[in-house]
Amino acid sequence: MSHNLLKGKRGIIFGALNPDSIAWKVAEKAHEAGATLTLTNTPVAVRMGETNGLAEKLNTIVIAADATNVEDLNNLFLKSMEYLGGKIDFVLHSIGMSPNVRKERHYSDLDYNYLDKTLDVSAISFHKVMQTARKLDAINEWGSVVALSYVAAQRTFYGYNDMADAKALLESFARSFGYIYGRERHVRVNTISQSPTITTAGNGVKGFDRLLDFAERMSPLGNATAEECADYTITLFSDLTRKVTMQNLFHDGGFSNMGMSLQALQQYEKGLHKDCNCGDEIPADGEEHLYD
Repeated sequence: MSHNLLKGKRGIIFGALNPDSIAWKVAEKAHEAGATLTLTNTPVAVRMGETNGLAEKLNTIVIAADATNVEDLNNLFLKSMEYLGGKIDFVLHSIGMSPNVRKERHYSDLDYNYLDKTLDVSAISFHKVMQTARKLDAINEWGSVVALSYVAAQRTFYGYNDMADAKALLESFARSFGYIYGRERHVRVNTISQSPTITTAGNGVKGFDRLLDFAERMSPLGNATAEECADYTITLFSDLTRKVTMQNLFHDGGFSNMGMSLQALQQYEKGLHKDCNCGDEIPADGEEHLYD
């Protein structure tokens, strides 16, 4: 249901690859809420993905841009302002990629060239987006910039690898740049720490299906879906949250405040009885299995 929360607003959405993408659903919701917007992704993602189809549905354009390339970002903001007829009111940064995860490099044996790529694509691009926008004075007063994060920025999750470091840096940029942008131009900068969500990027994490199940059992409200995340994002783009900035906002059904839930404990006990026939003893190699 649309409440016209974004009527008259203009925006740029990064990362709408296919209908599973959170960015895709945010773009749809923003359009329903009355906004006009442009879509952007890397040239290869535009060719390989379904972004052009979304653009047709929303009656807009796709401007291919590598978010790690400042020249591309300059072109993106200038063309977006020209096409939309004015400055931008909101930006969604929904970008993340780790070659170390894709190549299954263990965290204790990272390829540092891959790590540089992870940080540049998944975090430093966020700074580049904001720096470019600020230099061009491309975002209206009381505009809103949002990036998608994950609780692994604060807590260790097996298999999330160097993406955890990227998310921690992403959140730091939101605070540091948020202060400058807020003080100078009243532009808000926030990150949303979303539940594990079935997307193309999420499925690249080792053991993702088990992580999804664990989070569902741990969260009192259950995992937040991509569509629910889109709804939440729209509120951060709207004037209802004009004084919310420099925050990492957990949208995870309560997972981030949990220690152990009854559902998770019951499932753990089932697994313990099934896998261990040794009474209260732990197999000699059990600890190693937790970390290999």
